[in-house]
Amino acid sequence: MLTSSRRQRIDDLAAGGGAPDAGVSLAVSAWRRLRRSPLFLVGAAIIGVFVVMALLAPWLAQHDPALRLLDDQVSRARNEIPPAQPGHPLGGDQQGRDLYSRMLLGSQQTLLVAVLATVIGLGGGLVLGTLAGAIGGWVDSVVMRLVDVMLSIPSLLLAVSVGALFARQTQFTVILAVAIVQIPIFARLLRGSMLAQRASDHVLAARALGVRRRAIVFRHMLPNSLGPVVVQSTLVLAIAIIDAAALSFLGLGAADDSVPEWGQMLGRAQDVIDSHPQLAFWPAGAIITVALGFTLVGESLRDALDPKNRR
Repeated sequence: MLTSSRRQRIDDLAAGGGAPDAGVSLAVSAWRRLRRSPLFLVGAAIIGVFVVMALLAPWLAQHDPALRLLDDQVSRARNEIPPAQPGHPLGGDQQGRDLYSRMLLGSQQTLLVAVLATVIGLGGGLVLGTLAGAIGGWVDSVVMRLVDVMLSIPSLLLAVSVGALFARQTQFTVILAVAIVQIPIFARLLRGSMLAQRASDHVLAARALGVRRRAIVFRHMLPNSLGPVVVQSTLVLAIAIIDAAALSFLGLGAADDSVPEWGQMLGRAQDVIDSHPQLAFWPAGAIITVALGFTLVGESLRDALDPKNRR
């Protein structure tokens, strides 16, 4: 006969009450750890503010970022630019344009470049990683040698080289240059995850039952290999923001500055950084803060999804 205390203990274990993560999936237990992580909460708050600001920028911006509303206050002879004043909380830039409105609308371009570059890089990495990890043999050797060559070149140098290939630099060239840099990162990570899945018990069982290779790859190996890739994509977003800003800073971004972008604004500010450092402070601070937010979330996700950290 079971005593009441032992029966209660068995009931608690069956309900998942015996341990903080007992009886729950890895995703649920990871979310429980994320909710208690100050780093994740801070990073998520930064990303949330950035996304909301980018989405609502057309309504939050008080002025057209291309209009020289404060041009009468610009004196190139005396190196003067419009200071902060009512209606223009951050003042103006060298051409008399409202800096506050340009910062808000610049967040849209920064988010667009980072997301599209990451999506394109993720797509290319999924194709190469799946080919290398699922087929193996000479396909794996060819793909991984190509990946090794790309990884041997510093990311920023590779992005600059790709951007310089285009006769006319636009926002699309920045997106493509940053995306190509990210492809080998995703490809190597996915290939490693799929190789681990190839030796797993459920894949071996599926092969023994005569399941076709295509079904094994796309129903078993690939879905179970995407966890690390999804986490890496969060970290890559931070890298994409910094790389895109670096390309725009070096003059490889869109030549038309009527559509503001933070890296482009930072590059324009270098001519007057000694006398008007605020023109560089705001875009540089925004780039650093947003990149930090994505990095904090990515690191927290990686730690939370690591099975070794389950307690």
